[in-house]
Amino acid sequence: MERWRDAISSPTVARLSSLIGRSFLVMLKTITTTTDRTAVRSPRVRLSVLAALAFFVGGCSLGGDEQPKSGSTLERTWVDPDGDGVLERGPGEPFVDRTELAPTSEPGDELAVFAQLTDIQITDEESPARVELLDRLGPPFESAFRLQESLTGQVLAASLESVAALRPQALVLTGDLVDNAQRDELDQLLAILRGGRVDPGSGAAGYDGVQSAGNPDPFFYRPEVDPPREPGLLRRAQAEFDSPGIRVPWYPLVGNHDLLVQGNIAPSARIRAVATGSRKLVRLNELALRSVRSQSLSRELVEELLVRGLPGAARRVAPDSRRRPHSPTEAVERLRAASDAPAGGPLLDYSFDIGRFVRAIALDTVRRDIGARGLLRPAQVRWLREQLARAGERWVVVFSSTRLTETEGAEPALAALDASSRVLAVVSGDKHANRIEPRASRGGGYWLIGTSSLVDYPQQGRAFRLRRAAGDQVVLETWLFDHASSPLAETSRRLSFLDHQGGRPRGLAGERSDRNARLYR
Repeated sequence: MERWRDAISSPTVARLSSLIGRSFLVMLKTITTTTDRTAVRSPRVRLSVLAALAFFVGGCSLGGDEQPKSGSTLERTWVDPDGDGVLERGPGEPFVDRTELAPTSEPGDELAVFAQLTDIQITDEESPARVELLDRLGPPFESAFRLQESLTGQVLAASLESVAALRPQALVLTGDLVDNAQRDELDQLLAILRGGRVDPGSGAAGYDGVQSAGNPDPFFYRPEVDPPREPGLLRRAQAEFDSPGIRVPWYPLVGNHDLLVQGNIAPSARIRAVATGSRKLVRLNELALRSVRSQSLSRELVEELLVRGLPGAARRVAPDSRRRPHSPTEAVERLRAASDAPAGGPLLDYSFDIGRFVRAIALDTVRRDIGARGLLRPAQVRWLREQLARAGERWVVVFSSTRLTETEGAEPALAALDASSRVLAVVSGDKHANRIEPRASRGGGYWLIGTSSLVDYPQQGRAFRLRRAAGDQVVLETWLFDHASSPLAETSRRLSFLDHQGGRPRGLAGERSDRNARLYR
């Protein structure tokens, strides 16, 4: 780090800074005088301005001490104190006492330690089945493209190093493990979790996607030429890398992105042909544009748009049969076989123990047809009641992909949880946001815990430690942890911080009380 600080103070870099400064002023002038509204709204233009400003105000040094091996944000965290877009090392965030359900009590013996990673979204960023172009239409189309999307595998591998340092009794992955329900994405995910050498590429050798340096579309960030410049990033992102693998029992759930194309629609023969084919849509024709803007998503609409081929301008890409979208049954079977989840049916519902004192219940809340909103079926509610009865005196933690309070058909399930005196928490992902809320109930209440994603900023996992307290009281300590330091994972964190659709502008990191907290019960 010292050699890097010396390097950035050299005369050569000083001249480069002056040149970038002039470029920054030119960019500002362009933005204030241009009549091209598309360019003004372009994430590339906004990113260029922010990155240039960040270079001058904050320099290139991340500053601060090295992060703890476990990545614990109790010890150190990332901050942007000046709002200049440059992350710096800051002090840790101590626990916040949450006493909405019970008063504070001195924490005692440790009963269980477990961890959660969620919304990893391993991405085949070169796939012709992706529709990054929809982001420019605005809500509800968003986050189909991310600045850091080529680095999802490296971020997961770095996160597993932090999990290993934590040494939990279980790791739970609460859905959206891949991005586009593709077989090759699931292959990569399982290779990273298994450990060893991982090949993240698809199609032909090298990178072929919307971030290529020659792409003239101003909507997309091109790391070779756009600030913040990252020469060679896409080449390094495509290279094989080593993963430490998971060294503890792990338990998966599926999310909508695991089972539905783009997280929204079940694959059809036409969609499979696009995914494995050699043509990628780069611009919608007028008919398709009007249809997308005026109608809600439906299978009929998608099939109508694809009946005559891709609905707009397309370019040639290298085909790859491994990009075939998998069926929900295939995805569930492969995840069961690779993990510590017990055998079961087509839904990924199961229960397992975390030590002697905690019973975990995993609920599959993902639709198999269309739509990202969760669904809980009546048979699942009956099964949940049985599992609560079998838990006996153990504390119960429920895991789901979607938040049960926002899941269709979950009201009877919530009523069953409300009636139990042993339910401690309901933990979910899906929203990419940290949030902890109390839910008062006749059984004593429990905590609704949502965790931010690995794909968007702040790219953190969540740790849990259950401890005894006075009488029959317990305290659930929970804190966030960063992924371990590696060059590509660090680059992903910095880019995710600048992403205009990501976690920073939306406040997905949550309040301090949503991150590191002692939850009394």
